[in-house]
Amino acid sequence: MDSSNQLNRNTIDCSIIVPLYNEGPAVNELYSRLTKTMNGTGLYYELVLVDDGSSDNTLEQIKDIASKDSKVVAVELRRNFGQTPALAAGFDVAKGQIIISMDGDLENFPEEIPNFIEKINAGYDVVSGWRKNRAHGFIMRRLPSMTANWIASKISGVNIHDFGNTFKAYKREVIEELNLYGEMHRFIPAMLSGSGIKIIEIPVKHINRPHGTSNYGISRTVRVVFDLITLKFLLGYVTKPLHFFGRPAVYSILLSLALFAYILYDKFVYKVPITVAHAPLTALAAILLLIGAIFITTGLIGEMISRVYFESTNKKIYSVRKVHRRENLTID
Repeated sequence: MDSSNQLNRNTIDCSIIVPLYNEGPAVNELYSRLTKTMNGTGLYYELVLVDDGSSDNTLEQIKDIASKDSKVVAVELRRNFGQTPALAAGFDVAKGQIIISMDGDLENFPEEIPNFIEKINAGYDVVSGWRKNRAHGFIMRRLPSMTANWIASKISGVNIHDFGNTFKAYKREVIEELNLYGEMHRFIPAMLSGSGIKIIEIPVKHINRPHGTSNYGISRTVRVVFDLITLKFLLGYVTKPLHFFGRPAVYSILLSLALFAYILYDKFVYKVPITVAHAPLTALAAILLLIGAIFITTGLIGEMISRVYFESTNKKIYSVRKVHRRENLTID
């Protein structure tokens, strides 16, 4: 296949985007299986391998592969930005009409990619992989994931079981409309749901990663909680924040009035001095309420400001050092 055609957006049918962070032991097997699978589809394709600031030899391996295969694009980020920025970088570089994202740890099977392509060709805009028989441990991984997926489904109205699986396929036109921030990659179907797209979920095989160690930690569970709060705000209140802030404001005012009524009742009926009997409790309740309101509103307003900043300046949430393709690499 002529490499110049591969770099022409109009001739690339499918782009496979794989964010990689310290996945050196898996790179060659991943590349081999992806290549075999995609060659079997008969489609013009490209593999967009994004190195997210790895500290092992991941970058060197994907640069070497890109130097030998014109269908491979190695994207080198300047540092470790995280999975969402790495995917965003891949989306921006990819030129395929179908965009497929997947993890690079081989927990998913590249051989299942044709199933995603089939559903896109059937008219769906987004195809989401469902790890129906997930191999991870129940307490630390599956239970928090099930809870987060259930909440995300209720918030967004998107009836899928596995928001967190990176293994997904998109039509180019729907992913081009998306701006990713924070760590919201897991909720892309929910973020796109408001535009009326057609989404389907298909079961995929899942195994524990055969190489290396997982980058998952308890801190990710905490981040997912914050992402769910952000998702609720973005889907329901981003264009009408007063509706969001108004409800707790009303509750606060009602609570304040109730406290004042109680204090005044004690004062005028039982002659209890306010400063002696109720001042500490009133002050503590007011301070705790104020602190909670400040933290929540500051976080959500910050989300809004960050979006205005990125979209008005067209600033990316990642920084690419270089995009390595066959024509700008030499083989030693």
